[in-house]
Amino acid sequence: MNIKHIVWDWNGTLLDDLWLSIKAINIVLKRHNLPQVNDKKYLNLFIFPVIEYYKKLGFDFEINSFERVGTEFIDEYTKLQFQPKLHHGAKKLLKEVLSRGITQSLLSAATNEMLESLINYHNLHKYFTKIKGQNNHYAYGKTEAGKALMKDLKFNPDEVLFVGDTIHDSEVANEIGVHCALISHGHTHHERLKKSNGTVFHSMPEFSAWLNQNIYL
Repeated sequence: MNIKHIVWDWNGTLLDDLWLSIKAINIVLKRHNLPQVNDKKYLNLFIFPVIEYYKKLGFDFEINSFERVGTEFIDEYTKLQFQPKLHHGAKKLLKEVLSRGITQSLLSAATNEMLESLINYHNLHKYFTKIKGQNNHYAYGKTEAGKALMKDLKFNPDEVLFVGDTIHDSEVANEIGVHCALISHGHTHHERLKKSNGTVFHSMPEFSAWLNQNIYL
């Protein structure tokens, strides 16, 4: 495997924001008189597009539109968006990858505006050649953005590794023809990820060790 570029997902992969996502959705669920979720339920239900996840939580979009519910969630998330920290070892690994001569980019379901704010806050701009987010906060998916990113990067797909934390990340990698690694410290249970096409890791240090053994020349 001759990897020359790594594409990182943001939420759940580099950013440890599971707790905030659960906190924000529970505020919205309570407002709509729906049952709360705990970590276990969230990790086993979360999917893309997010509208399908909301349906699983019990939202009736004939009563309240998906756009309204999605905006309520983002409003609650944004109030505390600078509180989540990076996953343990994330910044160290970004630095290590860069030092090995492998370029990196970011592909996210978050809005471009939110991404820019958070990347600036965590002082990560120097690690990424490209940052690709969305034009809205409804998280329909990352496939089209992934295709656009690949055109910009101009790498052979076989030279690219996409690192994420959801089944959708595996689907995106498959659609754009790149290798995939999934880390189960984010928004999806480890056992669910094992059913996808990606190589699955429990943690950032475990993934870092794999890079040392398999990717760095």
